[in-house]
Amino acid sequence: MSTLKGRYTLTQSQKMMIFVLSMSLYGLSNMFTELIPSVQLGPIELSVEYFAFIPLTLCMLFHPLYAAVGAAVGEMIFGELMLGQFGGLGELEKFITFSLAMYVAGRMVSDPKNRIQVGVAAITGVAIHQFCSAAVDIVKVWVGVEELEAVQGLTESIVVIEGVGFLNNVLFSGILFALLPTMYLVPRLYGKIEPLLGMKPRERNMKYAAGTWLSPKLVIGGIILAGIAMGAELLSESGWSLGEFELPGAESNEGILIWVSMLVAAIVAGIAITIQIRRAARRRHEAGQIDA
Repeated sequence: MSTLKGRYTLTQSQKMMIFVLSMSLYGLSNMFTELIPSVQLGPIELSVEYFAFIPLTLCMLFHPLYAAVGAAVGEMIFGELMLGQFGGLGELEKFITFSLAMYVAGRMVSDPKNRIQVGVAAITGVAIHQFCSAAVDIVKVWVGVEELEAVQGLTESIVVIEGVGFLNNVLFSGILFALLPTMYLVPRLYGKIEPLLGMKPRERNMKYAAGTWLSPKLVIGGIILAGIAMGAELLSESGWSLGEFELPGAESNEGILIWVSMLVAAIVAGIAITIQIRRAARRRHEAGQIDA
């Protein structure tokens, strides 16, 4: 059994690069999901919830905190603001639950070459996010800030409805667009993509933080964040939708705005990758001159 190494550290510029890369790539992928139609199979609707493998892969290869927060910010910027709409306080719930789920999944992986470990972490991240989202929807109906249109007056049925939705999202989007791509990409990219971006691959079994991944600090922090997310969503549904807006013509021009958002996200990702590759090449050139 290998001994755990020191903590994984990054420079400020590397942290910013991971943040921007995750933000732009996940924002770009979100726009693709908007263009993919859903399929109705009886009472079950099969739709692509998100391409979670992108933030999951970045969280496992680099640093989970900056990749997770970057992906959540990317969804907010490219999936909301650039489409001319913003949910205000209600967006805080999505931001917190998604960031938390991706961060936990990234921390679970100590060996990126271990496909079983990567797969368990990937499906766990999706399950945490979907469970938190379902729990918030259930509480909203039970508290009374949102009506249940499916079965009028029978609030208990929301548990069944959300349970089916949870299983659908985890078993469909979770497996096809999170588990399988992540299990393929992480072991193959480990040790290859980091040098291109001017970073050293973290040593296998190197920890991101002190202690085990499921530390009391993480559990307590996760519970507090989940409570904040639920409170923000309840306030939003109660009419305290601070910062909510929709630009005139945003809905009628949604198709054009999606393509514009995709273009901007692709440009940002391209610029970030180009800058980091040039920096890495310059460092290698300078190191070669020193050795010579």
